[in-house]
Amino acid sequence: MSKIKPSKGAPYARILGVGGYRPTRVVPNEVILEKIDSSDEWIRSRSGISTRHWANDEETVAMMSIEASGKAIADAGIQPEQIGAVVVSTVSHFAQTPAIATEIADKLGTQKAAAFDISAGCAGFGYGLTLAKGMIIEGSAEYVLVIGVERLSDLTDLEDRATAFLFGDGAGAVIVGPSKEPAIGPTVWGSEGDKAGTIKQTVQWDQFRIGDVSQLPLDSAGNVKFPAITQEGQAVFRWAVFEMAKVAQQALDAAGISSNDLDVFIPHQANERIIDSMVKTLKLPEHVTVARDVRTTGNTSAASIPLAMERLLATGEAKSGDTALVIGFGAGLVYAATVVTLP
Repeated sequence: MSKIKPSKGAPYARILGVGGYRPTRVVPNEVILEKIDSSDEWIRSRSGISTRHWANDEETVAMMSIEASGKAIADAGIQPEQIGAVVVSTVSHFAQTPAIATEIADKLGTQKAAAFDISAGCAGFGYGLTLAKGMIIEGSAEYVLVIGVERLSDLTDLEDRATAFLFGDGAGAVIVGPSKEPAIGPTVWGSEGDKAGTIKQTVQWDQFRIGDVSQLPLDSAGNVKFPAITQEGQAVFRWAVFEMAKVAQQALDAAGISSNDLDVFIPHQANERIIDSMVKTLKLPEHVTVARDVRTTGNTSAASIPLAMERLLATGEAKSGDTALVIGFGAGLVYAATVVTLP
């Protein structure tokens, strides 16, 4: 017989508040076209993107996270000291250690909350949400702050015609807390590491220790390029359109609902063509509101879902209590989908 006491958490978990931060600088396609041979029409037709936000020197990963988190905390109606854990999903915090989550937890005024970073690319928000739900039900935290934050402008090769126009910066955050009824469905998640090469960093950090410039990529001026994100566009597009629609359907099935029961669809804001294809494959009814934040925010990886959620609620396109399907997918390749009740 076990001597360990059983956990005592809440019966269910829910998103209680959401907040976002977009950098002040808005970058139109015309700026991108200064470095690549393309056109505004081509960028819009291929991705749906017309503008994106790029951070300035003061808009660090920590600063953007704190701003978004403050809004989420206020929206949830709790105090920072009630937060038991801080989970940050990011691929653009450049210090290997310590985790940026610890700095964020301290500056927000939490009482020594557990804090850690995760690296799950564009699926990172879904991963963090799933971890938070588990903490609430298990009882290790009453409230969990989940943040998706990126400064992808730091990892963008502006001379790469395939990716230069895609990425933006920003932070999105949610507070997850106890619920008396199911408000975050089962997560359908996984990875396909055999496809890891389709989205990757151009140069690994340790390659800079080689000392031989000839082994590193150079820009048009002959300078060593900083590592950037590169991808095999067509392979990623096919995977996202065909495989992720299946995962989205599995999440609906796991939650015990059909597409007719949905009010909102919030997919990772990678590319509007991917979003359109998923809507068509899932046969979503016309009444379902579809997030298209990618048009003015670009692809912000882990931040894209909470940023899109915040905007839909702020504009009134979605409302509190709506049932939403969220799905993130990206580098790894990794994915996570679930059905949630909007805060």
